[in-house]
Amino acid sequence: MSMIIVQDLLFLIIVIGLSVPLGIYIHQVMAGQKVFLTRLISPVENRIYRVLRVPDDEAMSPQKYIYSVLSFCAIGLIFVFSVQMLQYILPLNPEHLKAPSWDLAFNTAASFVSNTNWQAYSGESSLSYLTQTIGLCVQNFLSAATGIAVLFALIRGFTAPKQLTIGNFWQDITRITLYVLVPLSVIFAIAYVSQGVVQSFSPYQDVTMLENGMTQTIPLGPAASQIAIKQLGTNGGGFFGANSAFSLENPTPLTNFLQLLSILLIPAALCVAFGQAVKDSKQGRAIYVAMILLFVLALAGVTLSEALTAPVFSGVATTGNMEGKQIIHGVGTSALWGTATTAASNGSVNAMLDSFTPLSGLIFMFLMQIGEVVFGGVGSGLSGMLAFVILTVFIAGLMVGRTPEYLGKKIEPFDMKMVCLIVLTPLLCTLSGTAFTVLLPQASAWTLNTGAHGFSEILYAFSSMGNNNGSAFSGFQANTVFTNVAGGIIMLIVRFVPMAATLFLAGNLSKKKFVASTEGTLRTNNSLFVGLLICVILLLGALSFLPALVLGPIADFYTSLS
Repeated sequence: MSMIIVQDLLFLIIVIGLSVPLGIYIHQVMAGQKVFLTRLISPVENRIYRVLRVPDDEAMSPQKYIYSVLSFCAIGLIFVFSVQMLQYILPLNPEHLKAPSWDLAFNTAASFVSNTNWQAYSGESSLSYLTQTIGLCVQNFLSAATGIAVLFALIRGFTAPKQLTIGNFWQDITRITLYVLVPLSVIFAIAYVSQGVVQSFSPYQDVTMLENGMTQTIPLGPAASQIAIKQLGTNGGGFFGANSAFSLENPTPLTNFLQLLSILLIPAALCVAFGQAVKDSKQGRAIYVAMILLFVLALAGVTLSEALTAPVFSGVATTGNMEGKQIIHGVGTSALWGTATTAASNGSVNAMLDSFTPLSGLIFMFLMQIGEVVFGGVGSGLSGMLAFVILTVFIAGLMVGRTPEYLGKKIEPFDMKMVCLIVLTPLLCTLSGTAFTVLLPQASAWTLNTGAHGFSEILYAFSSMGNNNGSAFSGFQANTVFTNVAGGIIMLIVRFVPMAATLFLAGNLSKKKFVASTEGTLRTNNSLFVGLLICVILLLGALSFLPALVLGPIADFYTSLS
């Protein structure tokens, strides 16, 4: 246990240490300041604007920004769907894979465009190299950049004095992709290849096994390049079906550590960038501390549950619950990964989540159900946390009878309506999707287990799809027409309704003048506010999901004791 604690502390120290300079760099990029890559990338950036005939200096209204986001993502949705359906006649398909069913293609397209990366398919047996690269890998970049762009539009709403615009979407997404996502992905991809992660366009290889002389097919493909951005962009969709539990996708302890690091790196850095952008680093630090405290609390719960509540067999040395985990990772690293991936809206796995203890499953679900705000997806996680910050300020204002303010902007009824859309849309989609599914007569056939654990598998699936996460309890049969269509629609709703609400909130905030702070103004950068923010998040999550969690993982826990 002591080694696990040392590992977790070292991991958090490295994440925090690297997030500070990266956050400062991201702020400089988005503010249009010169950085060390400007001379190299600026000509490429300007060339993109000229080719696309996009005016990079035109500030957009919230309505135009939303239209740009939705039209851009709609084109991406159609493109990814079309590439899948036509892959059997397109190049880079050495295994001659056929087109998937229309419902699976729609689900996959919606999943990657919405930054969910829910996988109802197995990549090596379903998708060609071309589909994986120009379809899924490209969307890993673009969906991540879209989330960060919307975040900075919201930040401009807080920092702009009486303006009607919130920035330029095309400029935002181009800068994020060129200056942040591409350079980091190149660095991590090279590191993965050096450790044995496959990066090849060669056909699959048949090899003879030494043990029994039988032939086994080894899947290949350009995996390292996709793995780099799937983690950095908190996407999570694996090149292979087993995701980061597969030896060709995550072969060594170093690749495991680098992938874990990249999952949290950009979401953590954005807290620092936020503090830089609002010219008050303490504001970003307060949000960062709240995220870390919630993450540490969840990590401690999962680690203790996996290490101490596993079945003990007489005469057998036990190291905790090793079912569904790789020996190379063990209980500690698997618990850290499971906590990070559900906290950060990243659907990748290095162990079978369905095999974790019921209490660990409860924590994984709850991290998603509170809106993926404990780091969360790149951009979308901090946007969601800022919605909770505004909600907390509003509640505090009601308690003292004062008009709520945040960062010098008054919080008014329209702002709270947008906050409610941001906070409640994932919640309602998660619960309604779960409720409707369990009422179907064929629902019991879609789960590997019965009773409380079977319900947990369904609840986890819609918690994942309803919060743009993408991970799953593998016992749930995801590839059905109903789950593909319903899940695809849910993933699009919970991505773009809160995103539109965020942009309308940004536009309304940018129109307001700054109000001077007084002695009665609530301080939002101290420990008292951090504690209040955490309480609001936990209370809203508990009030919304406790009945469902009682029927699922809590009942599963007590059933396993009997």
